[in-house]
Amino acid sequence: MGVFPNFDGLGGIGDLKQVIGALLMFVLIIAVLMLIVSAICWAIAASHGNYAAAAKGRVGVLVALGAAVLAGGGVAWINWLITIGRQL
Repeated sequence: MGVFPNFDGLGGIGDLKQVIGALLMFVLIIAVLMLIVSAICWAIAASHGNYAAAAKGRVGVLVALGAAVLAGGGVAWINWLITIGRQL
């Protein structure tokens, strides 16, 4: 007996996938923009000797990088889970 998820059982699942894809695009764009802004702030603050602002810029770079990795890796992780679910 094969048990597998029925993604067509819910109405509007295709629209939901499009909304999630659009939100993921916005998250990735914002993460890249924040990465650029934080890196610029880090570089300017470090060159002027403002180490408190440089530390905040470094934290911004790391947070933006983490958000981009999680958002990008989330799609691969969900696809992997769906593939594993079909094999069970």
